[in-house]
Amino acid sequence: MVKLNKIYTKTGDDGTTALVSGPRRQKHDLRVEAYGTIDETNSAIGIVRLHTADLPELDRMLMLIQNDLFDLGADLATPDTGKPLDYEPLRIVAAQVTRLEGDIDTLNADLEPLKSFVLPAGSPAAAHLHLARTISRRAERLMVALSRTEGEIVGAEALKYVNRLSDFLFVAARHANDQGRADVLWVPGKNR
Repeated sequence: MVKLNKIYTKTGDDGTTALVSGPRRQKHDLRVEAYGTIDETNSAIGIVRLHTADLPELDRMLMLIQNDLFDLGADLATPDTGKPLDYEPLRIVAAQVTRLEGDIDTLNADLEPLKSFVLPAGSPAAAHLHLARTISRRAERLMVALSRTEGEIVGAEALKYVNRLSDFLFVAARHANDQGRADVLWVPGKNR
């Protein structure tokens, strides 16, 4: 159980932060950037949820994702070093990826087919979902870069989850735009 009594500790004043497993890393470390960007994605989804009161099923899905993103942050903040820990670290598991895929399929089933790329616009919920999508893509790029860094391990399920997340957010944005009927489509060369 997490217990936060004191919010400031002053331990980060030197530009470092502690990972869950104890070691300190620079605040600009790629692992810290990755889980920080997951946190940013989660915050963007929190803003989306201010606009989903009339979309209760989508709001429920987003609430589950927000919890998953804390799991993902904990996963990334507890590097797999191959050495045993005194506890079982929290990791993203296949069931979370499978649930996300099912939610994508559910939302996508009733969407109007796309005939063009979609601009990140439309309803407030859709516009914020597109913003969350682009932030999650940045998180994915950071996680992939981290996974390609010597000595760093990122779990396969964590990588799958973040990849599916941006797909979910895209489909959710279309869902929030009246099942895609209110999507704002890109018109190539329109302003030439």
